[in-house]
Amino acid sequence: MSNYHIKHLEEYYQVYRESIKDPENFWEEIAEEHFLWRKRWDKVLSWDFKKPDVKWFEGAQLNITENCIDRHLQIRSDKVAIIFEPNNPDEEAEHITYKQLHERVCAFANVLKSKGIQKGDRVCVYLPMIPDLTVSMLACARIGAIHSIVFAGFSSTALSTRLNDSDCKMVITSDGAYRGAKTLDLKTIVDEALETSPCVESVLLVKRIHSDIKVKEGRDEWVQPLLDRVSLDCPPEIMDAEDPLFILYTSGSTGMPKGMVHSTAGYMVYTAYTFKNIFQYRENDVYWCTADIGWITGHSYIVYGALANGATTLMFEGVPSYPDFGRFWQVVEKHKVNQLYTAPTAIRALAKENLSFIEKYDLSSLKVLGTVGEPINVEAWDWYNDNVGKKNCPIVDTWWQTETGGIMIAPIPYVTPTIPTYATLPLPGIQPALMDESGQELKGNQVEGRLCIKFPWPSMARTVWGNHQRYKDIYFSTFEDKYFTGDGALKDAVGFYRITGRVDDVIIVSGHNLGTAPIENAINEHPAVAESAIVGFPHDIKGKALYGFVILKEVGESRIHDNVRKEINQIIAEHIGPIAKLDKIQFTQGLPKTRSGKIMRRILRKIAENNFEDMGDISTLLNPEVVQDIKDNCIE
Repeated sequence: MSNYHIKHLEEYYQVYRESIKDPENFWEEIAEEHFLWRKRWDKVLSWDFKKPDVKWFEGAQLNITENCIDRHLQIRSDKVAIIFEPNNPDEEAEHITYKQLHERVCAFANVLKSKGIQKGDRVCVYLPMIPDLTVSMLACARIGAIHSIVFAGFSSTALSTRLNDSDCKMVITSDGAYRGAKTLDLKTIVDEALETSPCVESVLLVKRIHSDIKVKEGRDEWVQPLLDRVSLDCPPEIMDAEDPLFILYTSGSTGMPKGMVHSTAGYMVYTAYTFKNIFQYRENDVYWCTADIGWITGHSYIVYGALANGATTLMFEGVPSYPDFGRFWQVVEKHKVNQLYTAPTAIRALAKENLSFIEKYDLSSLKVLGTVGEPINVEAWDWYNDNVGKKNCPIVDTWWQTETGGIMIAPIPYVTPTIPTYATLPLPGIQPALMDESGQELKGNQVEGRLCIKFPWPSMARTVWGNHQRYKDIYFSTFEDKYFTGDGALKDAVGFYRITGRVDDVIIVSGHNLGTAPIENAINEHPAVAESAIVGFPHDIKGKALYGFVILKEVGESRIHDNVRKEINQIIAEHIGPIAKLDKIQFTQGLPKTRSGKIMRRILRKIAENNFEDMGDISTLLNPEVVQDIKDNCIE
């Protein structure tokens, strides 16, 4: 069926119409023709957003690792499945074929079984970006254990919280990690976490940095001797379509992180379908997503979506700045990368550097560029387009969430026209709705509102682990019979979508709804500005006024600062209108960010309100030290 691989715009509209008119038939055809099932489904879809309760391919049986590995062995056994590019460019890259991946996953699965791990048990993986991370998550899926991957940069407190919430039986970790010029001591973090996580019975250790670590007798074991003793064959556990595949925690704006639960069949079908279309992947392409597997982007578009398509997927252990700011481009040239998927945060950081870092490398292999994690600003989009894509690689600005499992709104390269800052059109099967504050759907084009989805899609999270009520409250209680994304969006004259930022980042100033993203885009166009973040704070007359936190490319004296402040407000007035001008502008060295590059605006809001009580847990931030600096210099 052609609807698995869309090749031109007319076809997109035709496929999209079919997918909306008869969603069940649409997804049934894709599921039937492109995947391996042990038993066919009894029913394609049953759903009720009031409960909420969604089931896809009910009654079907399968194992996702058979679809990601085994079925490729007949024709692709010697094809490279994973290229591992280490942190240190002098260390040799590792090429793992589908046959080798199969053996490694089976062996690891047998080790898990030998340690008493069974179907339904939760296993926490706290590993750096090394092949063992992919192997261990697939080994869990092989035997029906539920993996919970925690990004190996989170603190022991954050790790312990996640272990206890999902009652993990085992942790898989390493002696440490390389990150740029630094080494991280992961084992000590795990030891500290386990002091308050009695649910964990065993720890498997992977050697990476060959450091001296404490091994706790009876609990900790090196994995390699165990791997040497087991069979390289492990029959896959047959799973029901709706059995949980993994739990992935996402930070709440308040309170405990939410353990989003993704099921097996729907997640597989949707991530594979979107991978194929969003990246226009062809058989011998080399695909690189720079995310960490600790995030949903890594789960869906380094591992499951890529391997389900028999792709060659690159895993990168390092950082964009080590040994210098040419590292990404050196990797692209070295491995002849065809698709590059990265975050606007990384693009902005690289755009600040001298172009000589990029000009010395051959980037002609690139065919598609992608962005993920937040809406990309115009300046970063243009830089990426001009200097990386050389103006002949479409940029797919993808909008989706941990909760959605896969990409929801994005251009299809060489199919959809691209416009900077626009995510453009929904993918087949996705039915967006823009809602006003009274809960009415805003029909037609040239509207702006809260972004909801009004019909289920296969990869949506099914619940919050252990707390279905919280799932219902957060996602299904704001608007009746709709999944509320928490984001604002606008639709332009031709029906293209632009994400305007989190709704809690939509600030009402003197009765005007102002999205933070367009204001930040305007500020970032100032030649002296590297990055900015806007929050609201209480104002006697306007209700809310705007406070800007701005990072300058170079630190200047206060006289220059005053000029820049005036110029910033002038740009805002020109781009958006005088109503959007900032009452306060604080220049800062950095912004508090999560490990995935999202700005923690709740912290900035507290500071803007001069409310330094209850800042929440900042230990999981990429740069917790920046918070004190911003507090010390905040404007009264």
